[in-house]
Amino acid sequence: MGPAHRVEGMTDQAPSPEPPIPGKPTSASRTTLSHIMTGGDTNLLGTVHGGVIMKLVDDAAGAVAGRHSGGPAVTASMDEMVFLVPVRVGDLVHVKAQVNWVGRSSMEIGVRVLAERWNESTPATQVGSAYLVFAAVDEEGRPRSVPPVVPETERDKRRYQEAQIRRTHRLARRRAIKELRAKRAAEGIDDRRGDPGPDER
Repeated sequence: MGPAHRVEGMTDQAPSPEPPIPGKPTSASRTTLSHIMTGGDTNLLGTVHGGVIMKLVDDAAGAVAGRHSGGPAVTASMDEMVFLVPVRVGDLVHVKAQVNWVGRSSMEIGVRVLAERWNESTPATQVGSAYLVFAAVDEEGRPRSVPPVVPETERDKRRYQEAQIRRTHRLARRRAIKELRAKRAAEGIDDRRGDPGPDER
């Protein structure tokens, strides 16, 4: 076949990059998980164990991350888990979660925890809050791209901006700790033996 002949569909150009993933509005994955607290949920003080609340928070955030990303997502970190008021047996707990910010494969999920008495009609009270970072993964556990989030309300826009600040602080904190450890190691100081905190990778 001479140079004048070309197979149909073949070109000398590199393949074009994949088109960008269309964004999803915040409301598309917003979720509320409700659960009534029972005697099996209590700690030694007789109130609901913080770990029970944390699991509900992780469950709700995981559902939001999976809905937004359209597939599996794993918890990468939990930031600023705050307990404001003790939760009691008989409380109906509502865990409200939404996507605040999205990177290439990571998502910050904001969570509010509210509680109300199961047999009363009084308004629910906020009892806790948390921010979690999830990473979307494929079948082999490798990071995969996720759709951008499209804030819809002024509150969504504020949460998006606050999430960017938290991300900047997380990265700066990680970098500062890594630099401090490298400096101490260069000075011949190895003080991490027996350290109860997690090691940076």
